[in-house]
Amino acid sequence: METLHVVIVGAGFGGLAAARELADAPVRVTLVDKNNFHTFQPLLYQVATSGLASADVAYPVRGIVARQENLAFRQATVIGADLGAKVLHLQHDEHEVEDLHYDHLVVAAGASTNTFGIPGVDHHGFPLYNLADAVRLRNHVLERFEAVDAEPALIDEGALTFVVVGGGPTGVEVAGALTELFKMVLRKDFPQLDIDRARVVLVEMQDHVLGPFSPVSQRHARRALEERGVDVRLGVQVARARGNQVTFADGEELPCQTLIWAAGVQANPVGAALGLTTGRGGRIEVLPDLSVADHPGVWAIGDVAAIVDAKGRAGTLLPQLAPVAIQSGRHVARQICCVAAGRPAPSAPFHYRDKGTMATIGRSRAVAELPLGIKLRGFPAWLAWLGLHLVMLAGFRNRISVFANWAWNWLTYDRGPRLIFRARSTKE
Repeated sequence: METLHVVIVGAGFGGLAAARELADAPVRVTLVDKNNFHTFQPLLYQVATSGLASADVAYPVRGIVARQENLAFRQATVIGADLGAKVLHLQHDEHEVEDLHYDHLVVAAGASTNTFGIPGVDHHGFPLYNLADAVRLRNHVLERFEAVDAEPALIDEGALTFVVVGGGPTGVEVAGALTELFKMVLRKDFPQLDIDRARVVLVEMQDHVLGPFSPVSQRHARRALEERGVDVRLGVQVARARGNQVTFADGEELPCQTLIWAAGVQANPVGAALGLTTGRGGRIEVLPDLSVADHPGVWAIGDVAAIVDAKGRAGTLLPQLAPVAIQSGRHVARQICCVAAGRPAPSAPFHYRDKGTMATIGRSRAVAELPLGIKLRGFPAWLAWLGLHLVMLAGFRNRISVFANWAWNWLTYDRGPRLIFRARSTKE
């Protein structure tokens, strides 16, 4: 029997989990991603706030899969497919196009930022979903301080006002990290500036932060943020964004030159490009076993898939989180393994095992909610958060580097990569 060819689109958490699960299966695996590196998204906010270097949260895909003999990697962009002929169309550059035949196609392309069509946010907002976003935001934050150091009057124009939209884990973590950067690090870098005039405003449309958490954890997080000087505004929506101003739904206009958008995500548009049926947030409609109806051999996992929560209310989708992507990737790979072994696919429904949720609020402060009703707050939760993220990082070198940076930050109240760095298109 001819060896099955499995093509996985996306080298994120879900795609890598599926690829690893197929390591010992009698199949050929081709992993496709537009980048040649895997990004550890949970720590992007630390790159944006000068806590970690870019290389600490990214690792070459080829280095991750180097020992997997049945896997090949393609750096390319998916531009379409002939699902009937089982052919995936890839683009390597502006001119080179490749047709890649497959027996099974696993779509694991992740998600992108969702600005909900609010005027000005796409143009003036700073999303935080990929490595380029994090570096761009770090550059901008540091440039605001450099500009104000040269012309202090810019403070009145909002140069040191940083609005973070979205009170989920990303928004809370960014807000906490920014206040620490300003008060502990940039205060020493800019001794002539009145750093206390730098403001971090966290905006959330709900009446609480950290929606997935219990009320106790939500209150702890809000209190910890306010103790650090964050202006937490609940029940507030952004109506419009400009380069130097944010307008809220109640009509308030706040001078601000930095709008950080952490309010939501939507599925990667690859589903529509492939001609697959999509639903809420552009997520691909899947059956309970994560296969795509009417397209044999096509699967969708992680953020890009509309996976119904079997334990939740009817129609409730699982959150777009790394654990969901990892578990769904393994689930699909196991079904493909059955087919490769000559057994019929079990069509087993996917059941997500919630192993808990964590969010850090800054130095020595975090919240963690684990199975069996275990809830941690403060320093114990922070240690648990550190340990989990170190274990999940790809690459031993990255783990050592991140641990060293965290230890240095803890001991010295300092941060290393405070660099304004831009790639140049021409030689200087």
